[in-house]
Order: sequence, then structure tokens, then C-alpha cells
Amino acid sequence: MTHDTLSCAKQASRFHRKGHSVNAQQLLRAKLPLKLKETAANDKPLSGDDKAADLSRTAELAEQISAWQDIFYAEDRRKLLVILQGMDTSGKDGTVRGVFHRLDPLGVRTVSFKSPSVTERAHDYLWRVHREVPAQRELVIFNRSHYEDVLYPAVHGQIDARECKRRYQHIKEFERMLSETGTVLLKFFLHISRDEQKQRLAERLADPEKHWKVDLNDLEERKYWDDYQNLYEKAITETDTDDAPWYVIPADSKSHRNLAIASVVAETMQGMKLAYPPPNPDYFKVQVK
Repeated sequence: MTHDTLSCAKQASRFHRKGHSVNAQQLLRAKLPLKLKETAANDKPLSGDDKAADLSRTAELAEQISAWQDIFYAEDRRKLLVILQGMDTSGKDGTVRGVFHRLDPLGVRTVSFKSPSVTERAHDYLWRVHREVPAQRELVIFNRSHYEDVLYPAVHGQIDARECKRRYQHIKEFERMLSETGTVLLKFFLHISRDEQKQRLAERLADPEKHWKVDLNDLEERKYWDDYQNLYEKAITETDTDDAPWYVIPADSKSHRNLAIASVVAETMQGMKLAYPPPNPDYFKVQVK
């Protein structure tokens, strides 16, 4: 571990002990039963309208997360799974870039779940997900996740309410198993407004350099906005547990979105009581020749 990383870890610990930050975990934890219409997507509970301050604070938190990752990796006992869910254009890719860019690539992995392949469809819907969960000392970010296997088929009439309920129970048991075997889970719903999504899609269509981001299916799915919102409310309400908590992140502001998620991740890693393995006393006697 470098001197800079060690210094950063000590600074992160001191920062939290001094209580300089609000409790983002408590503030952003999903309030059940979830009602998204009562949660403003343009809210900024962790800041005002100072984008520069948000960016600066997020950069500090990214450094702290990097420092905690170093200890997390050395400890080699636990796993961390971050799940990002949200409507199209809600900022899942942007969150990965904005919050986790300082992490050591040796210990982090991002998985994007697209439409299931032929092989994946031949198995149960959790098969492809279970293959990607983190190993010891690994931090894995799911860009979309197993929740898509409830949301999309339910919206399009491929499964009924009874099957949705069954899958919520499957997911709760799956996540409980992960927790009981050493995985810390953080689930984030990136909450944007319909108007904000419209603006972001329009900006992509108007900019040739962003056309690679455009999927015309995203425009088609806008017709089902209310259905998705209702299903997210049900899914989050049904699957929020203390071992696998949901956080609802107001995401109309990209800078505040990143600040909010970075705050929860940093607080979580601080609360894990991470520690380096005990030193080997024999090593102090070794002479380098």
C-alpha cells in the first residue's frame, strides 16, 4: 500500500469520526411502501444548487472509497455488490464513471445485463446473475440486474402478478444467501422524471456524437412509463431488507446523483470495520540484500 493510499484511508476515517457528513444511508433509504410520485426526482437532499461543490465532494468521496477498497482487498474476507437500476437514461453508466473511477481495476468489475441470450434463456433467470456475483475481496457493479427479469416481462404481459410475487420471493432468498455468505449488497434506484428522460433522449438524438447511445426501443418503452413506475414501487417494497437495502436516488441532477451514491458507498465501507490483516512479526527480522 502506498503512503498516499494509507494517508487517504486515515483521512476518510477521521472525516467520518468528526461527523462532517449527514447520514446518507438513513436519508436515502427507501421509505416503504414506496410511492415514487411522492419522491421528487429533482430533489437534492445532500446539497444545494452548487454543482461545483457537488463535484468536489464526490471527488473526495471517490478517494475515500478507493482507500477503503485497498483495505477491503487486503482483508480478503468479504464481497461487495452494487446494483444500479433505473429507467433508460437515468445515469447508470454515468454513475460507474463518476463514482467508481478511482478504484483499483484488479478488485472491481462491472457487469451489464442485456436481453438474455439463447443459452441464458435455457436456464432459470437467476443463473446468469449468480455467475457474476463477486468473489472474496471483489467489488462488482451490476448495471441493471436480476430485477429486469421481473420488470420487463411484467410490463409486457409475459408474466402475471402471481409470478411477479414468486420472483420477488426468489430474489429475496437469493440476496439473503449472498448476504449470509459474506456479500454486502447495496441497491440503488436512480429516480428520474419523465420530463428529464425526454430531454436526455432529445439531446442524444440531436448530437451525432451521441447517436451510438441511442436505442429506438428506449423511445418505445416510454409508452410504459407508468407501468414501470408502479412495478418499481412494488419490487422495491417487496425486496427491501436490512441485508439488501434499497436506496432511492433523486437523479435529475447528475452531479447530485453521483454525490448521493458515493456518500452511501463510503458510509457503508466505513461501517464494515475494515482492517488490514495482522502483521507477520517474522517479516520485521528479514533483511533485504
